[in-house]
Amino acid sequence: MKDHTPHHSWLRGGSMATQGEKRIISTNEVIGWILQSGIILSTALIISGLLLLPTHSGGFSSQRLLNFPLTLTAIQDGLVHLRPQALIALGLIVLIATPVFRVTASIVSFALEKDRTYVIITMIVLAILLFSIFYLGGNTPAHMPAGVKNLHYSLLRVILIFLGSIAAGLIGALVGLGGGVLIIPMLTLLFGFPISYAIGASVISVIATSSGAAIAYLHDHITNMRVGMFLELGTTLGAITGAFVAGYLSGNILSVVFGAILIVSIMPSIFQMGEEHPQNVKNDKLAQWLSLNGSYPDQHLGKEISYKVTRTPWGLVMMYVAGAVSGLLGIGSGTFKVLALDTIMRLPIKVSTTTSNFMIGVTAAASAGIYFSRGDILPLVAAPVALGILIGARGGARILEKMSNKSLRIVFIIVIAISAIEMILRGLGINGF
Repeated sequence: MKDHTPHHSWLRGGSMATQGEKRIISTNEVIGWILQSGIILSTALIISGLLLLPTHSGGFSSQRLLNFPLTLTAIQDGLVHLRPQALIALGLIVLIATPVFRVTASIVSFALEKDRTYVIITMIVLAILLFSIFYLGGNTPAHMPAGVKNLHYSLLRVILIFLGSIAAGLIGALVGLGGGVLIIPMLTLLFGFPISYAIGASVISVIATSSGAAIAYLHDHITNMRVGMFLELGTTLGAITGAFVAGYLSGNILSVVFGAILIVSIMPSIFQMGEEHPQNVKNDKLAQWLSLNGSYPDQHLGKEISYKVTRTPWGLVMMYVAGAVSGLLGIGSGTFKVLALDTIMRLPIKVSTTTSNFMIGVTAAASAGIYFSRGDILPLVAAPVALGILIGARGGARILEKMSNKSLRIVFIIVIAISAIEMILRGLGINGF
């Protein structure tokens, strides 16, 4: 049987690279450049807006918090007058657009490789993204949740949200969850924001985590781009479904659902605690046809690890569920993605977390247009979240390279368990920890 294992360019022992290997190097560099450019431009716009804010009436006040542009026309008008909220909103839009440009670049990459199958797959993913952002997002009416008049906002709160987001980004990048599992509890439990606003900020945090950490993961060749791109077919469709359903459920129901989903998701990781790498895995027919198997350099073990992929159709089904949960709760649903990749498809945990991280930005972007148009993304909340997440995500990506798979599972389980209990208690109206 022909070996479909990709000949990766990171096998540093060889003295020469083949044409295919050079192309992989170029692809990773181009996608990494796109992500980095998007992050730099977005960060510059957000910081400029935050610096301008104190020079305008209202400053860091609760009144200013809810006064922001919802449409591109309103943002354009605000930019003409150098309004801080418009600059920040534009920075957030650039961040949302970054995964879309990454998908577009992937189409070009697969075309250069003359891989028609993945060109078609990636074009379908791009079409879903554009349909969601421009059509569904453009036809979603704005709303205002209950309790907004009691919101408190100040420079101190901005700083605290920023610091908390750094920790969320670091942990999110480590376990492939996107940071949303900590952002939502932080904003609702500690700062008293309605869960719809917390979910809106979390959507931004997921994109920031994915973009920030993916740069390092692509450079170190741990992410399986083919697995990620194929499974994004399921996650993007699911994200659109979940974002619509979210508009019809109460905050308490969302909190309980969120917590219950997290608890269920950690059970397989507990049973696989002692496993360093999956054993006796064989490619299924779909994985063989799509060439999903691969290898990665494990710095902790000091060697190249090869792996195969199984139960691919079930993984795709789980990714639709993951996308729906992402759109519903704004968390990136990295828990379900890691669950599908690690437990169902049997990829190594490091490949699972990094590939999950690679995918969550695109999944979140599929629902971001709907949340933005609905008014759930408050620029003055999402801005410090995005900046903190970006810093934390890059740090988490560096730490992961040197961790053992067992240690990674322990961190994953602890973070999820604490967040799940807190959210369930809040949804039931019970004071937490």
